[in-house]
Amino acid sequence: MIPVWIYLENGTFIEAKSFGADATLVGEIVFNTSMSGYQEIASDPSYAGQFVTFTMPEIGNVGINAEDMESSSAFTKGIIVRNYQHRYSNFRAEDSLQNFLKEQGVMGICDIDTRYLTKMIRKEGAMMMIASTKINDRDELKKELENSPRIEQINYIQEVSTKETYIHKNGCYDALEFRYKDAPEAKAKIVAIDFGIKRNILNELTDAGLHVEVSPNNFDAQNLISRVKSGDIDGVFLSNGPGDPLVLKKEQEEIKKLIDAKVPMFGICLGHQLLSISHGYDTYKLKFGHHGGNHPVKNQSNGVVEITAQNHNYNVADNITEIAEVTHINLFDNTIEGLRYKNSPIFSVQHHPESSPGPKESRYIFSQFLSLLKS
Repeated sequence: MIPVWIYLENGTFIEAKSFGADATLVGEIVFNTSMSGYQEIASDPSYAGQFVTFTMPEIGNVGINAEDMESSSAFTKGIIVRNYQHRYSNFRAEDSLQNFLKEQGVMGICDIDTRYLTKMIRKEGAMMMIASTKINDRDELKKELENSPRIEQINYIQEVSTKETYIHKNGCYDALEFRYKDAPEAKAKIVAIDFGIKRNILNELTDAGLHVEVSPNNFDAQNLISRVKSGDIDGVFLSNGPGDPLVLKKEQEEIKKLIDAKVPMFGICLGHQLLSISHGYDTYKLKFGHHGGNHPVKNQSNGVVEITAQNHNYNVADNITEIAEVTHINLFDNTIEGLRYKNSPIFSVQHHPESSPGPKESRYIFSQFLSLLKS
């Protein structure tokens, strides 16, 4: 391992060890409280532009494998861990996390007090940082950081979205047979707009009985409206993705057209936020976001508390209740986690029902989408 130097915008300067890419990178630092799933986190497009600090101290012990990738590559700027374990032990492992990060151009930072960093972020909020294996001067790092764009100024959707339309055919992963299930017979057809979609979301949509056509982010709303009217498709799914939703002006305009045409829609995470904005209700940035696999969410319809996975820095505002019913509430801070719009065949959730932070308590949401389309 080689030294790596870190400078945060609050003036904190730290030296640690590097086990990933040999580079100088700028991004936003956040923390994630998940106990497992570091490969899925590193390959989640929603983390584009961010350094992820893991509160789980031991990372790398199960290696990596191709089947657990949430996208075609890793989009996070880097991962920050207390202890990196190069010797991995898992029957599904194909390589080490270190080799994976180097191949992907992602920084790996270890031998650092992640508890200190997490407490700092909780107190002061998510902030910009720079990490470098090449620059060791504090003032030079500070200058580089000050001259770099902030994450909310960058449109990462263009980087993470697919460039070509394709059909997704896999179902969910079968843990007993160690393979992805074949797609069941489709009962409805949708177009999934890719703002940085996770592979497991596509698996769950397919597994629920949907024929899934994945479209780039630069979709044509009028074309989709015509296809719904002709019966070629039944609805539209709006995916998760990185960055500030207020930056995505063109996407908002197209979604507004779909809303006006009363196209049945379902959104997750960024899709949830874009639906709110496109209805005329802005989002706001949380202090340090929700990132992890242990967030309790209350289903307002039956009172059941679901343990969910989350990954977002932005949230819809409370005044959205003027036009939508709140279906889910985060029990950590009472922020809105789910909405059903009152005069439209549209609903959305902020958390990730496709993830498995232990139980799969929220998978029913995908079946609800199918029921909406069939009705």
